Amino acid sequence: MIRVRFAPSPTGYLHIGGTRTALFNFLFAKANQGQFILRIEDTDKKRSDKKYLEEILDSLKWLGFNWDELYFQSERLQKYQEFADKLLKEEKAYRSEGAIILRMPQMNLKIEDQIHGLIGFDTAVIKDQVLMKSDGSATYNFACVVDDADLKISHVIRGDDHISNTPKQVVIYQALGLPIPKFAHLPLILGKDGGRLSKRTGATAISDYRKMGYLPEAIVNYLMLLGWSPGENQEIVTLDSAIRKFSIKKVNKTAAVFNLDKLNWINNQYLKKADTKKLTDLLIPILQAKKYLSEEFDREWLEKIVKLYQPRLNTLHDFCDWADFLFLKKPKFSAEAKEKLSGPGLKNAFKLLSERLEKLETFEMANTEAAFRELVQELNMNASELVHPTRAALTGKTIGPGLFETMVILGKIKTLERLRAAIN
Repeated sequence: MIRVRFAPSPTGYLHIGGTRTALFNFLFAKANQGQFILRIEDTDKKRSDKKYLEEILDSLKWLGFNWDELYFQSERLQKYQEFADKLLKEEKAYRSEGAIILRMPQMNLKIEDQIHGLIGFDTAVIKDQVLMKSDGSATYNFACVVDDADLKISHVIRGDDHISNTPKQVVIYQALGLPIPKFAHLPLILGKDGGRLSKRTGATAISDYRKMGYLPEAIVNYLMLLGWSPGENQEIVTLDSAIRKFSIKKVNKTAAVFNLDKLNWINNQYLKKADTKKLTDLLIPILQAKKYLSEEFDREWLEKIVKLYQPRLNTLHDFCDWADFLFLKKPKFSAEAKEKLSGPGLKNAFKLLSERLEKLETFEMANTEAAFRELVQELNMNASELVHPTRAALTGKTIGPGLFETMVILGKIKTLERLRAAIN
């Protein structure tokens, strides 16, 4: 039975690197009808915090990584002591200043890594390993081995930064006479500057990406491409589809580079295809936080706006940047929009346009466009000469969806108010 584990420590939030490790463990387990175990490494009582634990669990659920079993190292201290006592009894370990220390045997170790192939280690350069500290707590490497063996973990999939721990752990497995799992070390994720991922280059908590308006499907899709590919240059891959295709042997040996532009592009692909009703549900709290929606808002009208702007969104928050003019009494004018309003003859054109639009009995795309085009022809203007200034007057922006769609969504009263304001 394939059993893998993701073992976060609740001394900080779940970041991009840890999430990619959790994802590859989850994909490997599900691709092989195995089990995905979550083990919380909470033995550091001073630094462990309930708020970090809650964020880790919440983020994993949000991403869709549902675990099969959950364990806490803090509840397993007795077990570590039993295994340490066994090594003392067999004289494979000794006591020194209250700590229990493993005698490091001198040998050349070879480990077949599932990603990197054969890796060799000389244990002569590794000092004796502390197993239990003088305060009665287990060290990371010892607790890790005892847990992985006890929980029958078949494959340990983790970051490259753990390669140096592997020979120490293998020696502990051998000393205890326990079966050694297979190891797979994932190359690290680098920042675009080529250095280790930092806050500046994308090592932000998953909960922050959630607040920034990224969809869980998009984050999962992007992270799986950091080191693995489903083939055929496919870039939009759902979790279910990845499970059917995933192989640990096909994970890249080289480090991947985190690219926020690529994440934005993938998020845009998911937002474009999202169900408009569900997308509206996600946007309502964001709009309410900005006080853009009253208690009694027109849901149907809001969905029309969401549908109009859906193709343009990279994140949920982009909606507020694009569509704020629909919720504000007056639009916020960009410098470019102000420039568009300074053209010659615009006062007269806006005056005539507002008169024509006011006469319309129904304010729909077909007749607003007809009225606009008739006027442009009479004034002997190119349509674009009036389209861009009109958009600027109505929205405060120089780009957006079609002008006539925008007019209809804005409504007759606000359209006329804003054209008249532009005249003045």
